[in-house]
Amino acid sequence: MTIRPIFIAGEPVLHARAAEVTSFDENLVRLVEDMYETMDKAPGVGLAAPQIGVGLRVFVYNYDDDEGNPRRGEVINPVLELGPIETGPADEDTEVEGCLSAPGERFPLKRAERAVVTGVDLNQNPVRIDAEGWFARIMQHEFDHLDGLLYLDRLDKEWHDERKLMIRERGWGKPGVSWLPGRDNLEG
Repeated sequence: MTIRPIFIAGEPVLHARAAEVTSFDENLVRLVEDMYETMDKAPGVGLAAPQIGVGLRVFVYNYDDDEGNPRRGEVINPVLELGPIETGPADEDTEVEGCLSAPGERFPLKRAERAVVTGVDLNQNPVRIDAEGWFARIMQHEFDHLDGLLYLDRLDKEWHDERKLMIRERGWGKPGVSWLPGRDNLEG
């Protein structure tokens, strides 16, 4: 297993829809193993293949849900169904989100409180995740990566200027910017 660099906002693969996985081969097994290793070292609660430069519809997750149940796995070629999203501004205390592709930054974002993700695992066994609360947020966040969206792209208008300034000040928003978990001292 290899810890891979995590690309930062501006890398083209992060802003394009990822391709469906069609080959369940040794390369896919290595990719998923590397994703777990990279996510754990970061540390993060989820990681999508585009974040490490691979444009495939795969994400991994590792999170104890709101009831304290450990949840860890991979989802390949996921489909996402959402519950309703409440209207109004995101709560700046309880709905703040971060991302390994925008390390050290946090912004408030409204998400659905419930989500269902279906897909398959590495062995092509069906996967169904019924998620609520923060776990549902993680599922939505990782799925967005597969559609070429960062959570920064979903922020309310009131945060756009701050987001643009942050990207410019950090030297992001262009290809080739990444960080390596375990070597670079960043938080995501």
